[in-house]
Amino acid sequence: MIKNRHFLSLNDYSAAEIKELLDTAAEIKKHPKRFRKALKGQVLAMIFEKSSTRTRVSFEAGMYQLGGAAQFLSSRDIQLGRGEPISDTAAVLSRYVQGIMARTFAHQTVTDLAKFGTVPVINGLTDLEHPCQIMADLQTIREHFGTLKGLKMTYLGDGNNMAHSYMQGAGKVGMDCTIITPKDPKYYPNADIITGAEADHAAQGTKLVLTDDVMGGVAGSHIVITDTWISMGMEEEKAERMAAFKGFGVTNEVMEAAGKDAIFLHCLPAYRGYEVDADVIDGPKSLIYDEAENRLHAQKAIMYHLMKKD
Repeated sequence: MIKNRHFLSLNDYSAAEIKELLDTAAEIKKHPKRFRKALKGQVLAMIFEKSSTRTRVSFEAGMYQLGGAAQFLSSRDIQLGRGEPISDTAAVLSRYVQGIMARTFAHQTVTDLAKFGTVPVINGLTDLEHPCQIMADLQTIREHFGTLKGLKMTYLGDGNNMAHSYMQGAGKVGMDCTIITPKDPKYYPNADIITGAEADHAAQGTKLVLTDDVMGGVAGSHIVITDTWISMGMEEEKAERMAAFKGFGVTNEVMEAAGKDAIFLHCLPAYRGYEVDADVIDGPKSLIYDEAENRLHAQKAIMYHLMKKD
């Protein structure tokens, strides 16, 4: 049974709770009509400081398919972007809606929304973590391999919110995880996230490896993952980042080093020829569209557990 009122971080969830969410996502995907009135009459407020194709459409469509409705709120639409305290926004929205999803820069924004509001809050992405994406990825991996335990997940690129959530997610479900980043400490994952993930991996008996060795790190991987090297808000760093990440792209050679059964995932948007070659992302080992579709089902499961009436 899901005990958390919010979905802010995978670190807040036990292995059993994550499995329950994944089981529900699989059931919703298989039998969507059974859930079409699950959130009837309920409304999800969607706060977007960062724009996104997949996050907006998947949450909005998901609420509709569960019988509810969603309201899109950009920084231009609400007073939060004009200096209103988060505490006021959270308190007022809680009087109007039954849930809040926020896609923001600062992680503190989602934790404050949860602190000062009285309805469930879902982290649609922050600069620190992206837990909804990892739930979709875990669902995709389990669909393909039939299991999660014993698999090796390898991520190449920036030690960003994606790297953080992959470390956390793998540690919860019994997967080994390797994070490959440049030597420059600027691109390392967050030290506190690493410490928390190490504890989960130790408890599960799995390995968490951080390295700058691309071919050595990717060897024996079942899943190879990357993300854009230039996230929203980092456009001024483009030249510097392109130089720093040279040699860290996912090529056919990287996929061959991983192994013949390895699959490729990317949260999108992807920039072919940079973090991944077109031959890989558009090739037979790529499951990016299954992965993108599963954002819908995974998030419906999250909303269902957090917002359904007892």
